[in-house]
Amino acid sequence: MLGAIVGDIVGSVYEWNNIKTKDFSLFRDDCFFTDDTVMTCAVAEAIMNGGQKDDFIDAMKKYGRRYPNADYGARFNRWLMTDNREPYNSFGNGSAMRVSPCAWVMDATTGELPSEGRRHAQLSSEVTHNHPEGIKGAMATADAIFMCRYYFGGDGSDNPAEIKRLIKEHIEKEYGYDLSKTLDEIRPTYRFNETCQDTVPQAIVAFLESTDFEDAIRNAISLGGDSDTLAAITGSIAEAAYGIPDWITDKVYTYLDEPLKDVLRRWEEFVVIK
Repeated sequence: MLGAIVGDIVGSVYEWNNIKTKDFSLFRDDCFFTDDTVMTCAVAEAIMNGGQKDDFIDAMKKYGRRYPNADYGARFNRWLMTDNREPYNSFGNGSAMRVSPCAWVMDATTGELPSEGRRHAQLSSEVTHNHPEGIKGAMATADAIFMCRYYFGGDGSDNPAEIKRLIKEHIEKEYGYDLSKTLDEIRPTYRFNETCQDTVPQAIVAFLESTDFEDAIRNAISLGGDSDTLAAITGSIAEAAYGIPDWITDKVYTYLDEPLKDVLRRWEEFVVIK
């Protein structure tokens, strides 16, 4: 899940000031965490608390209210700040940017996509983003993360091109996303978009064309659009494939406050125990 947080923080300064290049300073003094980080931590908290529907709702409302200025979407913000516990049929990309913890409680010792982990992914979306496109975006992201964990950690890790082909093939077949366009084809006309259907495919392509974790983040940012969320989704997948360099981990922690660091510390212990 730290990969999503890295992408969010790196992309925070480019969301409203898009750049169309990979040549930029990865961490700036004015970078900050946004709702992508807050809600990723909330999903992790929910899983650690049991992973039931009420756990997701309670954790999202708890952390959302703790960080009221984290730049939530208008409808999500209304849901957060009221007693409403019903979903509102969103297909925004928020379901995909926060889903990564769900893919880390999947058993990656077999190639089968585990039903329990996928249930968490679906549920983490459905509590707010219960539109089919919202659920699809979360599920596709979780599948990509899981497949990276399994294949890059297994005997096929010496053939990344083949692994990425398998991931691309699965996502296109299972979810109907078009992953055929290259970054160079997407970049010139890509604009800000907060929907799953116009964020998740682009984020996956940014991973598929990457050579390492940092390169994946740079790919995502270079597209423009909803930069922090694009990079959060790409980063969550890239972490599972490549890991995160220590210097990036150390740097990103400097942007987080103690409550969020505490979630990350407890999550690391929880995942090891699982």
